[in-house]
Amino acid sequence: MGSFPIATTEFLNPLDHEQFRKQAHLVVDFLADYYSNIEKYPVCSQVKPGFLTETMPDSPPTQPQPIETILQEVQKNIIPGITHWQSPNFFGYFPSSLSTASFLGEMLLTGFDVVGFNWLASPAATELEIVVMEWLLKLLQLPKSFSFSSDGGGVMHGTTCESFVCTLVAAREKKLSQIENNKGETLGKLVVYCSDQTHCSLQKASQIVGISPNNVRTIPTTKSMNFQLCPDALLMAIGADVRAGLVPLYLCLTVGTTQTTSADPIGILCEVAKQFNIWCHVDAAYAGNACILPEFRHFLDGIEGANSFSFNAHKWLLTSLGCCCLWVKDRTDLTKSLSTDPEYLKNKATDSKQVVDYKDWQITLSRRFLSMKLWMVMKSYGVSGLREFIRRHVKMAKHFEALLSIDKRFEVVVPRNFATVCFRVVLLSESSDEEDGNRLTKRLLESLNGTGKVYMTHAVVENIYVIRVAIGATLTEEKHVDMLWDMVQEHANTLLACSELN
Repeated sequence: MGSFPIATTEFLNPLDHEQFRKQAHLVVDFLADYYSNIEKYPVCSQVKPGFLTETMPDSPPTQPQPIETILQEVQKNIIPGITHWQSPNFFGYFPSSLSTASFLGEMLLTGFDVVGFNWLASPAATELEIVVMEWLLKLLQLPKSFSFSSDGGGVMHGTTCESFVCTLVAAREKKLSQIENNKGETLGKLVVYCSDQTHCSLQKASQIVGISPNNVRTIPTTKSMNFQLCPDALLMAIGADVRAGLVPLYLCLTVGTTQTTSADPIGILCEVAKQFNIWCHVDAAYAGNACILPEFRHFLDGIEGANSFSFNAHKWLLTSLGCCCLWVKDRTDLTKSLSTDPEYLKNKATDSKQVVDYKDWQITLSRRFLSMKLWMVMKSYGVSGLREFIRRHVKMAKHFEALLSIDKRFEVVVPRNFATVCFRVVLLSESSDEEDGNRLTKRLLESLNGTGKVYMTHAVVENIYVIRVAIGATLTEEKHVDMLWDMVQEHANTLLACSELN
């Protein structure tokens, strides 16, 4: 008769509280050292494709490894492949601002690791989210119609794309419910409207919910109108579709577009949408953060005419990715189109109709305790601290814009609305053309990014190649903006001298 094998290794407790205390301290120290040295790293990673897949082992380790060894490997192999979004010299895309409070909030929500799909699964997760969304509603001066005290309400998603999908589904189902016959045929006739400055994730979201790419109307904008969506152009596009027997469904407006941070005139465009019973969503992913400041709130004028509104706190409100805040004017539009009610989730709280089950406000069933980190941020810095944080970046952007404006070799292509400056090189020679300027501006960006000391991204608007300087990293100070300006001048001098020689 055989015997059972005897275990030769001590049982590993994956959540031993003393090991957690020890290892967490080591990780915090590691990250603190990382931030103290962050300016020493190239802002944009310099590695080549395959750098990690070619060096990492083919199989996972058989035996446990100590945290010290793991962190050494992070330092040696992982950090070289990181583009350092938290570097004070990161001026690309839009910021992804982080803070101590958000980091601690992430620790708490990860530590609790609740799965708050409905109220009963973790009442605090649901109710804290309601509290935070109502705080933000007041801070942004959103109309009461978006509040839980009315028929509306707010929910936290991971990204803007998720909010697009959910509001598109809500709009689609609402429209189809108004049609008695041939709903399948109507689905193929639904049309989505946006400008050519709208974020590309709307196109993806439309495809996800079954809207044909041929039925997404991308309306051209112009530099002369600061790349705003023109109400007359929208009206013409809708009118043509109606005459063709199509069904206008959804309009996306943007406050703070990705390319130039232009802002669509919400009020008048919402009026156009209302004429045709079109769902109007306002995407303020970046600029919505700035609208907590009284001096920027006017960009949201007319928001009472919209059906939904969203912004990303993870872009500029000291909150880590992802944290997209979405409000709807009628919460039943979401719940009717996204709800599920299986037997195994039935409970008295839900049956009472006195609670919110956020599973019915989003794509997935499971959800993280996202409100914890935003609550920590708002508690730790207060309204005054958050406003000062954003104002500081706006002041730096104004400073950089002023430096560009006094140098005739550069042009600020569009007026600065928030803390992103778009500029290009201007060739003063009469024999040069637009393409010459585009090529030189592109070479300037490549030259600057190639140093590893700074990182910026570009956009092309009305065939003009522009360099975008998005100021918003948590650690950025005026000295970093001044250093960037010195570099811009130095590299432009070299490129222009070479251009004249050629």
